[in-house]
Order: sequence, then structure tokens, then C-alpha cells
Amino acid sequence: MDVRSRDLVRPALVAGGLAVLLGSLGMLTPAFTDYELEAEPSIQALRDGDLAGFLGLAPAYGGSLVLRAPFAFLPDLWGGGDHALFRSMAVPCLLAAVVLAVWLWRRARLLGHSALTCWIALALVAANPLTLRALEIGHPEELLGGVLCVAAALAAGRDRPVLAGALLGLAVANKPWAVLAVVPVLAIQRTGWPKLLAAAAAALAVVMTPLALAGGAIDEASAVAREAGAIFQPWQIWWFLGDTGHVVVGNFGEKPGYRVPPGWLTGIAHPILVLVPALASLALLPRVRRRPWHEGLLLLAFAFQLRCVLDPWNISYYSVPFLLALVAWEVHAERRPPVLALAATLLSWVTLVWLTTRAHPDVQALAYLGWSVPMTVFLGARLVGVGQPSVARAVAPRPAI
Repeated sequence: MDVRSRDLVRPALVAGGLAVLLGSLGMLTPAFTDYELEAEPSIQALRDGDLAGFLGLAPAYGGSLVLRAPFAFLPDLWGGGDHALFRSMAVPCLLAAVVLAVWLWRRARLLGHSALTCWIALALVAANPLTLRALEIGHPEELLGGVLCVAAALAAGRDRPVLAGALLGLAVANKPWAVLAVVPVLAIQRTGWPKLLAAAAAALAVVMTPLALAGGAIDEASAVAREAGAIFQPWQIWWFLGDTGHVVVGNFGEKPGYRVPPGWLTGIAHPILVLVPALASLALLPRVRRRPWHEGLLLLAFAFQLRCVLDPWNISYYSVPFLLALVAWEVHAERRPPVLALAATLLSWVTLVWLTTRAHPDVQALAYLGWSVPMTVFLGARLVGVGQPSVARAVAPRPAI
């Protein structure tokens, strides 16, 4: 099916409108958000012309602030204040999601999907409710990282190793967890690995070198990578190994029913959540490379889902990259609408958001594990070839553009 440029006007307007709605609902105030605590001092320093302060005060995800730095000056066009700055720093993240949403809408049309499939895919990318949580908490960079990882995989699907590598390097610079996308992208890119890795290293170096010289963000990221700290959320597989009977205090007071992490987990949790998905991806790499290219998107979704399940810090918006990758895979691998991504989105919202004020933390943990563990097992089983092969796998060629 041919898709002309003018056919993209309506999906672009819809995706853009959804992004504006999401931004208006999710960014009502920067007060009491992680943005105010972690990112705002650095961004305000940049806005005031203090480059050294910007780099020195940058948080662990300072690379994302470097990527979005030009948008810190956007409020100056109309004399906007702190709230305008808060919203302007999310603009590139929301725009990236709009571009990916429209691209997947077009791709679905080219593959002969129904209009329903096209619009569901667009909505799940441009206006995922878990993205709303990322905006509310002050972490729009999670959305940008997910888009960059999926875009790198799609560029590899086009056999564009330099572009794929550059996008992958920017994703890792944006937030270190994107390193989990390296093996899936390599699984898709059948040739040109040296070019891809060189481009990724170059893009990463361009963004991170100033931060490395300043020291602050790199030191903080290294500390986070080594230690899980006292943060211990109900939505991960370690929850019931935690100790009860302790007073746990969060940003807004005491958290009844919460557990504290076992001592042995504190120092190894973050290395585990990187090593396990990475090693699983490496183990699956030969099998995935023998199958249609879009199975690399499934491997990407699997790695991101493992990250969520294994992370003691797991927060609702951590699911965003997983959901984006899952939508992209279903568009290419299935003839039906992306019902798996839709179901995962709804289940994520119910267990990670809705239940948080309505159920005991142990109930939240059971509800989350009740769907997330079977989902992870299902994705892994599909990767090893268990189950019926998709009808669409033979008719999903590498994208031309």
C-alpha cells in the first residue's frame, strides 16, 4: 500500500495533539518532583550562562540534559519562568515520541494493517499513560531514551549501521540503562558491526566528554550503578525477600507496609539488572540472527522487561521503553492490532499506578508479578521459538525508509 506525504498530515496532527495533551496534564508543576530536586539546579545554571555550573550540577543522567540543553533557552522567547522551563525541557522528548508514532503509523499502513492497528500503535507511542507518570515525576528523558533505542533498532533494520550506532550512542548518553539495547540492535544489524559500534562510541563521547571533565554526573552515575541504596519498591521480583517491621519513609512521609531490601542485595542489585538482560540477550543472539530482522525488536522488549522485573527501584515509568519496543515489534511481526502492548500498558497502569493508593504493598507486588513474570516468560519463549510462528514474519521486509 502506497502512503503519500499528505496522508501523514492527519496522524501527525493527532500524535502532536496527544503529546500536547500529555504534556499539559503531566507537567502541572515542577514542585516536589525529581526534576526540581535533581535536574533544575543544573538547568537553571545553564540558563543563567554558567556552563561550569550546568555540567558540575548535572545528575546521573546529565547526558540527557546535554542533549536537551538548547530547549533550556526556549522560555526566554516569551519571558517564561520555572514552570515554562520545566515544560520546555520535555518538548524534545515528546516530539521524539510523535515522530516515532507517525513512523510506525506509516509502517503499519505499508504492511497492510487495518486502520485500527495503525491508530492504536500511534496512540500507544504518542500518548502512553505510563509516559504521563514520567512527566509527573519529572523524568521525560525516559521517553526519549526509549524512542532512541527503538529508532536505533529500526535504523539497523534498514541496514544503516552508522545511523543506528549514532542513535544508540545518544540513547546510552541520555540514560545508561540504554546499554541493554546494544545486543538487540546488533542482532538486527547483520553486517557493519564495526561502523555501528564506532558511531555509537563517537556519539557517546561527544555528549559525555564535557560531563566527564566536570566529574559530577559521572561520579553520581557510577555510585548509582554500584549501589541500589535503600529504595525498594513492591514491583519487582525481590520484594518478598525484603525485611518487614521497619519504618520506611518516602518523600511524602511514612510508607506503611513497605519492606527494606535485604543487605546482600544492596550492593549487587544494579549490576544484576544489567548483567542478566545482557547475558540473556547474548545467549539469544545467534538464534535471533537466524530469524527475520524484526525479532530483534522482540529481543529489545524482552531486555527492557527484564530490567523492570529485576530492578528494586522499579517505578511506573520504567515500563515506557519496554512498551515502545513491544509496539514496534507487534507492528512488524503480527497481522493483528498490537494487543500485547495494549494489555501490558493497561496492566502496568493498574498495578504500578492505580493500586498504589488502594492496596497493601504486598498486594501490589503480587498483582505486578502476576502478569509481569508470565509476560517475561512468554517473550523469552517466543525468542527461543516456542509457540506458533507469526503469519506476518514472512511478509515484513526491512523498512525502505
